[in-house]
Amino acid sequence: MRWWIYNGLFALGFVAMMPYYLARMWRRGGYREHFLQRLGVYDEATRTALREPRLWVHAVSVGEMLVALKFIEGFRAVRPDARFLVSVNTSTGHALARRRLAAADCLIYVPADFPWVIRRVLARIRPRGLVLTEGEFWPNLLRALQARGIPTVLINGRVSDRSFRGYRRLRAFFRPVLAGLDPACVQTETDAARLRELGTPAEAIRVLGNAKYDVPSMRPDDAATARSIFAAAGIPPEALILLGGSTWPGEEKILAGLYLALRREEPRLRLVLAPRHAERRRAVIEEVTAAGLRPVLRTRCRAGEAVASPGPDSVLILDTTGELQSLYSGADLIFVGKSLTETGGQNIIEPAQYAKPILVGPHMENFRAVTEDFLRAGALIQVADAAGLEAELARLLKEPARAAALGRAAGQWVESSRGVLRQTVAEVLRRISAE
Repeated sequence: MRWWIYNGLFALGFVAMMPYYLARMWRRGGYREHFLQRLGVYDEATRTALREPRLWVHAVSVGEMLVALKFIEGFRAVRPDARFLVSVNTSTGHALARRRLAAADCLIYVPADFPWVIRRVLARIRPRGLVLTEGEFWPNLLRALQARGIPTVLINGRVSDRSFRGYRRLRAFFRPVLAGLDPACVQTETDAARLRELGTPAEAIRVLGNAKYDVPSMRPDDAATARSIFAAAGIPPEALILLGGSTWPGEEKILAGLYLALRREEPRLRLVLAPRHAERRRAVIEEVTAAGLRPVLRTRCRAGEAVASPGPDSVLILDTTGELQSLYSGADLIFVGKSLTETGGQNIIEPAQYAKPILVGPHMENFRAVTEDFLRAGALIQVADAAGLEAELARLLKEPARAAALGRAAGQWVESSRGVLRQTVAEVLRRISAE
């Protein structure tokens, strides 16, 4: 009876979410591509590829996909002949995987968790196992795999505050499937305790740490790329760059305001904004313009358009994807967004690998353990509000030695925390063979 209830609730939720999906299809041209894969409908090339037994790896979006790709790389180093089926939930994650997956691997959107869709998909593929990256547990999919004796494992597992509340409310549906996770490799003892409460056997849980420390990879041309991007936007080489990375609504306004104040004391300062979603460019332009500053779009610079009268009033807006990492390497001060006006936070590990001074707001719930680690290592500044952010930035500008020490601590902490994925691959290999 409970599965009838679950399927009814899921169907209602799916229908209720359709306006959201349709809006995203309209905003992001790539989002509607292959949408029917969510219903288990594949083209001939995909159907042919799926006939070969594969290890199925699922990631939700970009952050999880980066971990999944690094896991695949590590797994393949041990088992060179392994073949993978990778599923994803978002168009940005799909685009990343499409660029980086080996030609031998197959990429799809995760099927919707309807019983008839899951049956259709499993009739076409023969996975050797399912590797879930961080989380996102679909009961019908996990039930079907476990009923067929197909191992389901979790890597870099994390149960956020919000997810934990939801899973506890719906534990009647999730407890049976979470009990089948083996191994469940998680980031922290808190995640382990939450999974135990939700039904995963204690003997199946491994606390390994955060695999995202293994993901960042500095490219040899990052610094040169950053200099080129800044130069194209009219930013002089002697400028000090304040970069707002992965910013969310409200944060661009705050950064524009404090930039106006800070540059009175440090005229070399320049502001660069990298909104989390490039399609927000119009809203970011409006915030920058309202502050009395002149927006400079990266897309226009990349198209070869010259910046008219570049100067300290110009603010570079990174309205592209795939270039933020390079800009981190060229920044002097970094604020990581979704932490001041929104809850959740964004990944601070990527900028930290470049040994840069990093600041965040009070809301780092999705990276609580990482934030605590950085704070203990003296590798991060966390502020309570916009006023605190301005004060700390002003202090770092006046004390460059302190800023450099903060950056060095960040880089050293990332380097010392790597190795989780190597342990993860070993744990998964004990349970699943992909040969």
